[in-house]
Amino acid sequence: MVENSKSSKKYVPTKEMIVFLMGTFFLTVMQGMQGNYRQAYLVNVLQIDSDSVGFINSFCTIASFIINFFLMMIIDRTPKDGKNKFKPIVAAWAIPTGILSVLLFWTPGFIPRTGVIIVVYLIGIQLVYNIANTFAGTLNNIAVVISPNNDERDTALTFRGIVNAVGNSAPLVVVLVAGFVTKDEGLQYLGSSILCALVCTVFMLLASKMVKERITYTGEKINPLLGYRDIIKNKYAWIVLISEFLKNFRGIATYMGIFLAAALLGSTSKYILLGLPTGIGTFVGMLIVKALLKKFNSKQIYIASGIYSVCANALAFGIGVMYFKTGSALLQIVFIVSLFLIGLQFGASNLLPSMFQADILEDIELKTGKRLDVSLGFVCGIGSTISGAIATGVAPLILYGDNSIIQYMQPVEGVYPEQELRTKILLLFFYTIFHGIMMLLAGVPFFFYRLTGERKDKIHSAVLEKRRMIEESRGGTEKASETHDDGNDADD
Repeated sequence: MVENSKSSKKYVPTKEMIVFLMGTFFLTVMQGMQGNYRQAYLVNVLQIDSDSVGFINSFCTIASFIINFFLMMIIDRTPKDGKNKFKPIVAAWAIPTGILSVLLFWTPGFIPRTGVIIVVYLIGIQLVYNIANTFAGTLNNIAVVISPNNDERDTALTFRGIVNAVGNSAPLVVVLVAGFVTKDEGLQYLGSSILCALVCTVFMLLASKMVKERITYTGEKINPLLGYRDIIKNKYAWIVLISEFLKNFRGIATYMGIFLAAALLGSTSKYILLGLPTGIGTFVGMLIVKALLKKFNSKQIYIASGIYSVCANALAFGIGVMYFKTGSALLQIVFIVSLFLIGLQFGASNLLPSMFQADILEDIELKTGKRLDVSLGFVCGIGSTISGAIATGVAPLILYGDNSIIQYMQPVEGVYPEQELRTKILLLFFYTIFHGIMMLLAGVPFFFYRLTGERKDKIHSAVLEKRRMIEESRGGTEKASETHDDGNDADD
């Protein structure tokens, strides 16, 4: 098959790619504040009991899923101009999302810190933020439509994954610096969220103006529910859905990270000492994955990464336990290095699912003519939503409270108590071993994934040809319309 010329032509100027990556970087910085510190704000600052935190997390996850069912249909509507599906949405929602991300770390003084009122308030703020973040987060989708060139698209996805990994860790630095300014944990989070939101909003608006979408959409009006049906009928989408369901039980592991930092280092502001080695490992891991893709397909790398994850996490757990028992400075250094090794696996788990979904998009587009960018992510995310709701709901009950497994002790008047050795080991177990097991299981469904190699290339070439025909058809229609208009002007 002769590949369409569009598959090798370069479309994206370096300046545009940089602006796009900076936009996604600072978006992730803002999201990272919520992801890394929201739970610590609820547990350590507001001192909410574990049952209430678990209820808030589970309710918001499930409610956001239901809301997103309808939001995806709105976002995936065919744009009026046949282009620019995501840019107008990003421009409209950048500022509201920034404001709401700050409100996640501010609770009015007149609201009591216990009872129904505080729970309702926290749920309300979280849900409104989640809606805004869904719209603003479509900036990430531009990576898939920034070029019809597969290599250029994968480059955008790769570097988006890299800057997202770095951006997610950036708030750790911001909060660390805030810790030198004030010892008030609540003020640390509030000040850091304000700074992250301001910078993010500016760069999101800049990206929405300068970055281009280069995918042509059909002007046909479709029933969005039928789009969901087409995705559910795709067997490859089911593989990703099941894999994400298994993978996102690791939410229990990531939940424990900031509390492990508090138990070991005496403050959540020092979480960077745990998160930074992992973040650097993630950055390096994505570069390794990019290099490996030249010799192996994405399916092979993803399965292998799950096996590697179990080994790396088991090693980190063993070293960590020895360090906790001996306090050896040498073992402390080795333990930090082991966290870097854990991070390498995140390179595959963070990057490759985006590539899988980009290829599935084209498979569905070829079969149905529909471009379901965000609906596909929503359907594939059903699994992660279910497991995420379970994980974030159960994690507080595992962490602290009278009947908890770990028996973590909350700070009293800003002072962190010394945690028992058993508590530290259990925190580390969930942070490492449990995470590794989930990543291993996430790779199992991909033994049945076949959208690779020659099959993937043939689908891509056919999709390019189909888009070319749509462009020519639209161009002919527009030309005829212009001719008709000119004729009317002449008659007048």
